[in-house]
Amino acid sequence: MTQSFRLPNGGRIDRGRTIRFRFDGRDYEGHPGDTLASALLANDVTLTGRSFKYHRPRGLLTAGSDEPNALVELRRGARREPNTKSTTIELFEGLAADSQNRFPSLKFDLLSVNNLLSLFLTAGFYYKSFMWPASWWEKLYEPAIRHAAGFVICVPSGAGWPNIEEGTASSAITSKAISPSE
Repeated sequence: MTQSFRLPNGGRIDRGRTIRFRFDGRDYEGHPGDTLASALLANDVTLTGRSFKYHRPRGLLTAGSDEPNALVELRRGARREPNTKSTTIELFEGLAADSQNRFPSLKFDLLSVNNLLSLFLTAGFYYKSFMWPASWWEKLYEPAIRHAAGFVICVPSGAGWPNIEEGTASSAITSKAISPSE
């Protein structure tokens, strides 16, 4: 696999060995010493996520732990770990990461239509617009907003999941990172 954006020498990267990893279901190669972010850049992957509200394209901005854009999701199922900074993930054999805040894919995000509607989606829009009828909040509005934002799925309290976030939406709902298939 050609890495046209890889520097030929320098840094703490062992270019003599190769590590295979996956990002958004596609196979890539990196080297020991790479972070997920540096390996993606070396493989010419510059689009790493979408913005929260308008789903605008986002790429790498910094090389450190203060990276605001390249947030990825690691693992699947009940051990899913959202909002992990790709600049802090050391590459290892078999790493599987997925981008966030996109539907159905990173390059073709249907929710980027929000950018065209940005004039009407002002600050506070979600909270003012989805108050009636109140019974729809937990069943329709909150799950739809969380899905669009790439946030964790809401699970009713007492459904066998640990209570890790109390009082986020209502006392009857707690959040737990799980995959939609569970």
